[in-house]
Amino acid sequence: MEKNSNKSSVSRRAFLGTAAAAAAGMTIVPRHAVAGLGHKAPSDKLNILGIGVGGMGFGNLKNLASENIIGLVDVDWKYTGGNGVFDRFPKAKKYKDWRIAYEELGKEMDGVMVATADHTHAIIAATAIEMGKHAYVQKPLTHTVYESRLLTKLAAKNNVATQMGNQGSSGEGVNLTTEWLANGEIGEVTKVEAFTDRPIWPQGLNTPERGDWVPETLDWDLFTGPAKMRPYNQVYHPWNWRGWWDYGTGALGDMACHILHPVFVGLELGYPIHTQGNSSLLLQDCAPVSQSVKLTFPARTPKRQWKGMKKNAQLKQVDVYWYDGGIKPMLPEGWPDGKNPNNAGGGVIFHGTKDTLVCGCYGKDPWLLSGRVPEAPKFRRRVETSHEMDWVRACKESPENRVKTASDFSEAGPFNEMVVMGVLGVRLQSLNKELDWDGEKMEFTNLSDSEEIKTVIKDGFAIHDGHPTFKKTWTDPVPAKEFAAELIKHTYRKPWSLPDMPK
Repeated sequence: MEKNSNKSSVSRRAFLGTAAAAAAGMTIVPRHAVAGLGHKAPSDKLNILGIGVGGMGFGNLKNLASENIIGLVDVDWKYTGGNGVFDRFPKAKKYKDWRIAYEELGKEMDGVMVATADHTHAIIAATAIEMGKHAYVQKPLTHTVYESRLLTKLAAKNNVATQMGNQGSSGEGVNLTTEWLANGEIGEVTKVEAFTDRPIWPQGLNTPERGDWVPETLDWDLFTGPAKMRPYNQVYHPWNWRGWWDYGTGALGDMACHILHPVFVGLELGYPIHTQGNSSLLLQDCAPVSQSVKLTFPARTPKRQWKGMKKNAQLKQVDVYWYDGGIKPMLPEGWPDGKNPNNAGGGVIFHGTKDTLVCGCYGKDPWLLSGRVPEAPKFRRRVETSHEMDWVRACKESPENRVKTASDFSEAGPFNEMVVMGVLGVRLQSLNKELDWDGEKMEFTNLSDSEEIKTVIKDGFAIHDGHPTFKKTWTDPVPAKEFAAELIKHTYRKPWSLPDMPK
């Protein structure tokens, strides 16, 4: 087995110097230049570094197996051996620290596949993009609004091929839903309801009061990365990190990237102007068992005008509602008796002035409540390969002639901002008001200097003489503006830091 890069004490100065040199080298003489065209021939193979390969990342790499998988990075090697990813790609160099992999393979690699915990997506992908590398990043794209904006701008600045891992965006369901909406099949839409049956991992848990022994296979410092350090506990890792705010974004962040994508694309949404959330008991560290969110988007000028639409007409302001943790929207009038709205993990209901459009998770199996089957013009590109291989196709094309992937960061970045904005609505719910959002400035505009926020640390549940009681422990009140600003843009634990935001 290749060297175990446990030496996570890589100096940032040395690392950034190497990264800058690699980036500069690609700017002068791209290693993949073909006959001076600046792209790779379709028959050539990409050199890909996989980062976060013990779970979903392994599945992504299987779909990329026709390319050269030159390196594998994971902070926990327990889930990578025994017929796992290390055995599948035996020639790939193995690492625990992605920074060391970048140092050693930076000149050789063409792109990265990132499937780590949510909170490390941005720093790993941003560093690679600044080196001129293409990036495939699992959903949710990032942990915060600021990180999403950063990846969007960095990808544009560096002309790299990108793809978020919401594979449904390459599917026919999203295509048809978008085309039906663009053709005015259900008229004007002012309300959308969506839900998921997640979480399927524990949420609503009190923070552990003590740590466990760190498994020998795991580098806990590397897993923690830019988040604040806390004692390791098996309730965080493996897999359950999704339900903890420091590492994940709960059921909303996990599944809304699949379920709300046809909403964002089909209704041509941008930044929301309002958000409001509520949930079951909201804890400081762990996502709640169930949540609901309302996001409001302003009127906007459509790219396409359907027959009968008045010239220069705008799409109306629309409210998008989200439910998870077992909560679903009420079924609309005329719903077929006995039909389950849950299709592959969730569903969406578009309420139009002429009809109602319904689709499942990933935009699957769209249908109209009226029973009519639309015959709308097909204008969206059909992806004939896998979601991952469509990214490979884009990587091999020159920036000047590249056809963007189905979830290129130019779209996935703003869309992911919508998703994590829902998380913000939930985490700021104790302010008991609708929050006004300035998308361009990435700030709430109706928070006052006097407002404070506090959150439950633990619920203090106990039974005394047969009676359930709660003795809640709360955080100290903090200024709401400061609390919100930290959620919008995290303060990273040293020595971790992001590249500067391009102007």
